[in-house]
Amino acid sequence: MLGRPLTVYGKGGQTRGFLNIRDTLQCVELAVETPADAGDFRVFNQFTEQFSVGQLADLVVASAAELDLEVEIEHMENPRVELEEHYYNAVHDKLLALGLEPALLGDELVRSMLKAIESNRDRIDPSVIEPHTSWKSGREADAVGAS
Repeated sequence: MLGRPLTVYGKGGQTRGFLNIRDTLQCVELAVETPADAGDFRVFNQFTEQFSVGQLADLVVASAAELDLEVEIEHMENPRVELEEHYYNAVHDKLLALGLEPALLGDELVRSMLKAIESNRDRIDPSVIEPHTSWKSGREADAVGAS
């Protein structure tokens, strides 16, 4: 929306779990309405999908194209201390088993988000977009901060 590329750290292989904000209250409601049995301990991993950063960037590019917007991806050095790709297979089936009906991330949702961002473009502060923090120390941090 600002004519700047979408930035992705490294190759974008970092995978994370995601939950549509609309599903958050549904998750809490399901957990409250179906309490654990006495003495049982339950843990809910509150997410419904897993994506790599690169997959999300590709989804944004494709969704923007459907709105006749051109989005470029810029890969930049990762200021975080993490592996480029890692094993990520967190279990997240307990809320689904309780009846969670997730609103999954797709083209339509991304397009609606892009439209909302476009209509509020004048409220965007570009100075907060570029990363200014490094999790690395010493020379590595100086090099990341200078780039």
